Amino acid sequence: MTQHAAHDQEIRAAAAHVGRRRFLTVTGAAAALAFATNLPGGGVAYATEADARKISDNPFTLGVASGDPLPGSVVLWTRLAPRPYEPGNGMPDARVTVRWEVAYDEHFKRLAGQGRADAHPEFNHSVHIEPTGLAPDRVYYYRFRAGDWISPVGRTRTAPSRSARINDLKLGAVSCQAYHDGYFTAYRHLAQEDLDVVFHLGDYLYEYPVTAAGGARAYTDRTLPSLFNRETVTLEDYRLRYALYKSDPDLQAAHAAHPFIVTWDDHEVENNYAAEISEGNLPPAEFLVRRAAAYRAYWENQPLRSPQRPQGSDARLYRRVQYGRLAQFDILDTRQYRSDQAYGDGWHAPGPESADPRRTLTGATQERWLIDGWRESTARWNVLPQQVTFSERRDATGDAYRVSMDAWDGYPASRERVLAGAESAGVDNLVVLTGDVHVHYALDIKRDVKDPGSRNAGVEFVTTSIASGKDGADKPANWDTYMAANPHMKFYNGRRGYVTVTLDQDTARGDYRTVSAVTTQGAPIATAASFVSEAGDPGLKPA
Repeated sequence: MTQHAAHDQEIRAAAAHVGRRRFLTVTGAAAALAFATNLPGGGVAYATEADARKISDNPFTLGVASGDPLPGSVVLWTRLAPRPYEPGNGMPDARVTVRWEVAYDEHFKRLAGQGRADAHPEFNHSVHIEPTGLAPDRVYYYRFRAGDWISPVGRTRTAPSRSARINDLKLGAVSCQAYHDGYFTAYRHLAQEDLDVVFHLGDYLYEYPVTAAGGARAYTDRTLPSLFNRETVTLEDYRLRYALYKSDPDLQAAHAAHPFIVTWDDHEVENNYAAEISEGNLPPAEFLVRRAAAYRAYWENQPLRSPQRPQGSDARLYRRVQYGRLAQFDILDTRQYRSDQAYGDGWHAPGPESADPRRTLTGATQERWLIDGWRESTARWNVLPQQVTFSERRDATGDAYRVSMDAWDGYPASRERVLAGAESAGVDNLVVLTGDVHVHYALDIKRDVKDPGSRNAGVEFVTTSIASGKDGADKPANWDTYMAANPHMKFYNGRRGYVTVTLDQDTARGDYRTVSAVTTQGAPIATAASFVSEAGDPGLKPA
């Protein structure tokens, strides 16, 4: 939990008793559904097929999305939901045939591929298409058809071939979009950026209740159903919450404009969970039912490939994406395999418990995968999209400081193993992309965090939230303290927005984009600061 999330605690406290009671009333059938293995693609097909021509209302209310680009493929996603704010989304309890098309032009005069797929009720009528045979590093357009209904058109782009010598690429980094805290205005601006790909670094949704007025959105022209005004616990809860978020037009615009590469943090399940340990210390067997439901709903609602489909309460989300010889992206999962937070979580002085060398944020298997991948990398830039702040972050000057036990500061041995692995692998140009904290940071990653004069091992671009934390401020109340206590912190801003990062052969440039408000609609976008780091000489300097 960040220092900017006290309001989340208040919401959670109000819902805790009801949430616990609802969790314990999860039926055996719901638990079996969450852990089921006899699903489509596993040798068992759903028996009934419905006629898509009988769908009377627009089923594409949640838009379209694409993601995980490869040189010859990209995932295409949609979900059929004529009535998104009710259980079942207005769809029959049967599979429905969906047709898909990929084209070279937005008018679909020249098709690059087409086909049919089944939208299964077991997956809440979501569709994940993995077309092959596409050209590398090329823009494509795509759409879906169900009966007489045609989806909005999406624009996507494949990755360059692994051996390609590309001059540059530009990515977006986003995170933390609490619906109840404000409008997704930043996404409308992100949709208009010229980007190759967007990385979502976690907290795509929040488990907390959303009032009839939409929380801070304070709707006067609509009323949300009461089923949203409770904490998400069951598979149906999570599915409905994704429907609420994905019905947002600004989020839809961003997904339709760019391919996304996604990873989760905590709120996709529950605040600050660690592996099978819940925030409220439920018995692991109980919590894993909830985690299985949350993981399944996450996969259903994201443009993810089949290897990322959960098996019960587990899902292999960490993965590697290449962009020619320019960049290798190693996408981490720092939530599913971590040790429990030291000292009961929160902010605490470092000590023997947090320093225990056995503690891990990534798990041993993912850690080895990361370092082995660095040893084999031939990329100019090695980029690490992940969730929580990597660099040291003290909350006071002098020796009486605390650090976040939920971030890498709470797992210093794990961080040291990663930095040592990067060093042994010869990684010269390390860039870490981070979300979680609802603020912008620009940070030099010190090789020895105890010595401010030590060399830089890389740089870290921390993106603020899309909406979480409400409007925020350019200089939060602790700005002076943080800047004094952390000399490797080159920038700190508390507004909402996103970061764009441009990589070329010589530099990594981060542009910190902010909006003035999210509690009202239509705020303009501005660049609050820009920094560059030179290849071979890591360290952030004003652009």
